[in-house]
Amino acid sequence: MIRLTVIYGVPTDAAKFDAYYRDVHAPLAAKMPLLKDFRYSRGAVTSSDDAKPVHLVAFLDYASKADLEASLNSEAGKAAVADVANFANGGVTILTTDI
Repeated sequence: MIRLTVIYGVPTDAAKFDAYYRDVHAPLAAKMPLLKDFRYSRGAVTSSDDAKPVHLVAFLDYASKADLEASLNSEAGKAAVADVANFANGGVTILTTDI
């Protein structure tokens, strides 16, 4: 199993970010093919590094690295990736891990 973890830094307008993520971005991400599970934080996120606060964390699970790559290269995957620039002005860190 492969997990893509997306860590969003604190945006300039948290309420606007939250509404956009919930209403636009999450539905885009949920349409990505081969996705086994998609979840994201809906409350406060605590960072161990005060210099790098975190606003939201998303988890996207796939059966394999090949499935993750195929999903990201799909039309839905490309749309979701391109959409990040529309709302994530607090920065983004992406981790890929075997789980």
